Amino acid sequence: MKTQHKTPNLDQLESGPWPSFVTGFKRLAEKNDMMADLLGQLEHSYENKKGYWKGGTISVMGYGGGVIPRFSEVADKFPASAEFHTLRIMPPPGLHYDTDILRKFCDIWDEHGSGLLALHGQSGDMMFQGCSSENVQGAFDAINELGFDMGGAGPSVRTSMSCVGAARCEHSCFNEAVAHRTVMNSFTDDLHRPALPYKFKFKFSGCPNDCMNSVQRADMAVIGTWRDDIQIKQDEVKAFVQTRGRQYTVDNVTSRCPTQCMTLNADDSISIDNRNCVRCMHCINVMTKALSPGKDRGVTILLGGKRTLKIGDLFGTVIVPFKKLETEEDYTGLVELAETIIDFWAENGLEHERCGEMIERIGFATFLEGVGIEAEPAMLAQPRSNSFIRMDTWDEEADKWKQRHAEKAGVK
Repeated sequence: MKTQHKTPNLDQLESGPWPSFVTGFKRLAEKNDMMADLLGQLEHSYENKKGYWKGGTISVMGYGGGVIPRFSEVADKFPASAEFHTLRIMPPPGLHYDTDILRKFCDIWDEHGSGLLALHGQSGDMMFQGCSSENVQGAFDAINELGFDMGGAGPSVRTSMSCVGAARCEHSCFNEAVAHRTVMNSFTDDLHRPALPYKFKFKFSGCPNDCMNSVQRADMAVIGTWRDDIQIKQDEVKAFVQTRGRQYTVDNVTSRCPTQCMTLNADDSISIDNRNCVRCMHCINVMTKALSPGKDRGVTILLGGKRTLKIGDLFGTVIVPFKKLETEEDYTGLVELAETIIDFWAENGLEHERCGEMIERIGFATFLEGVGIEAEPAMLAQPRSNSFIRMDTWDEEADKWKQRHAEKAGVK
């Protein structure tokens, strides 16, 4: 085996109270020359405050993306890590694995790569990190035989993520796994063969807790919700109050409601003004036995969330306030909506421009008209703050609105 490099800077990262990735790297370096030289190159980067990786092009047969190429600029100093490519592999919906599959993944990567795995990257992929060009195809073939496919990379539909949902969570409002798999099966070509302005991410969260961070990170976020009243078990409410006390309940439940729509009654029951509930989930999270989502469940669909790129961070904007996801027709409608949005973005987006950035550039009203979605009050975060409102075109816009609805109703 290769002699280990001295790493005084990296060693300091092991001196704190928390576990360090350096310890894991050193353990892998004891039996893998690629990891030994990776540690040497990383130490070299810490010394010079510069990264020494460059990109390139590499893929597996029949695919245009999914492999992240990394070639070392200091390969003469650290030859074993001259190539350190990453394979992105799509995980199952809800991130459900068994230990047998995980052990097989480890065996495959010990044979073909560095042994370094990350579960999961920001796009949701299993990240098989550290592979030479000649081993990429063999590694993928072995993983593919287990039933797993390559994830997204480049200007394409990226790997989707969904929460564990109804498998373990009582707040689930739709079948996250079915929605996830139905959508991704419909966009397989767009995932494997990059042909879009930039990346497009789907994320599926079963309830407004949004454990997938889809509002912040997904171009199209599908979040479970309900449109009737929160279910209340008043006997459990009273048991909670008797156990924790009225003051605790007021301080940590009713007074923390963002719209102040909850009242703790004199008999220790709770009343909720559901018309003003914004589904923040706080009360349900605190009083899980007593409160639960309503029975009329579905999803809210948001568009345009992303991290910093051209114009800074964006949260998703509501485009469909409520949609049932129960029948095959419902799922077909979800796929058709996604296809319409992606087609419009592919035609109108600039190179390296996310869907949310396109909407900011062309305007939300223009986008809605382009994809055939009617504007609704739920799409507004807050009322207009500027008191000056132009009224000179109101009659024309009203006539347009009436004409659209007349055409939909079949009236000339």
